[in-house]
Amino acid sequence: MNVSSRQLLAFLEICRLQSFAKAAESIPMSPSGVSMLVKELEDQMGARLFERTTRSVTLTDAGHRLQPVAERIVGELRSLEAVIGGAEAAVRSRLHVAATPMVSATLLPAVIRAFAGSHPTVRVQLADVDVNTVRRKVLEEEADIGLGFFIKSAAGLLREPLCRFRLMRIDPPGAEPPGLGHSRPWSSLKQLSMVSLPVDNPIQALIEKHLAHLGVAPQERPRMNLIGTMIGMVQASHGHAVLPSFALDECLRHGLGVAMLVEPAVHLDLYLVSRRGAQAKPAAKDFAEALKKAAGRLAG
Repeated sequence: MNVSSRQLLAFLEICRLQSFAKAAESIPMSPSGVSMLVKELEDQMGARLFERTTRSVTLTDAGHRLQPVAERIVGELRSLEAVIGGAEAAVRSRLHVAATPMVSATLLPAVIRAFAGSHPTVRVQLADVDVNTVRRKVLEEEADIGLGFFIKSAAGLLREPLCRFRLMRIDPPGAEPPGLGHSRPWSSLKQLSMVSLPVDNPIQALIEKHLAHLGVAPQERPRMNLIGTMIGMVQASHGHAVLPSFALDECLRHGLGVAMLVEPAVHLDLYLVSRRGAQAKPAAKDFAEALKKAAGRLAG
């Protein structure tokens, strides 16, 4: 037996309205289409389901026996549809973001808060992980989007530059007046003790490249993974540091002296990455726009 849900729905509408024509309007479908569905159902059941006259439509004995069964089946199908639809809606209402620790700690908290106000039905779930894990999560569809300073492209990922930040020098208390001061050349770092990111960090690789032009070789210096730790180390006078300008607000909150580096001014692109071929969620596009807006003030 190969009974379809469309046949059962048409049957139940005729039972409810006692009219083929009214059932056709309700579904909606052409009267001939409704009649065809009923005929197919009767063929499957091996019995007539309705007695039809010019004035009325009534159920046969077989129709009476089928009616409660059809109601139960259609009810279960509708419940299943609601469950599946609810699950899909829940998936659509979540935005999984994977971002490197520095971006997560400094830039994203305020963006997520503002985004929640403008998109109250979307729940942002943030994973603060290293850049290799960001790449893996996006490729394995554990994250809808990834954020980080992807200096090089990666197979299977689409890179979209979101915003650009300046590299800046931060100074411990007493070394310079607190707050954002005048720009300083890279040469001003030549004789300073420094706190750095790990040598394999792509941001630090860019910093070391410019220090090398000054004849400054990589030193034996404290190397931190997290932006908060670096800022804390500078505040405790363990040395100076070079960071992207998205950490500006955090540095100012700690009362540190900040100067944009020049000669040359060095910029760093923050990228949004997504899996190649994946369909982007509308929420992901809106989140990227919110991030661009928030980052513009810190671009330097």
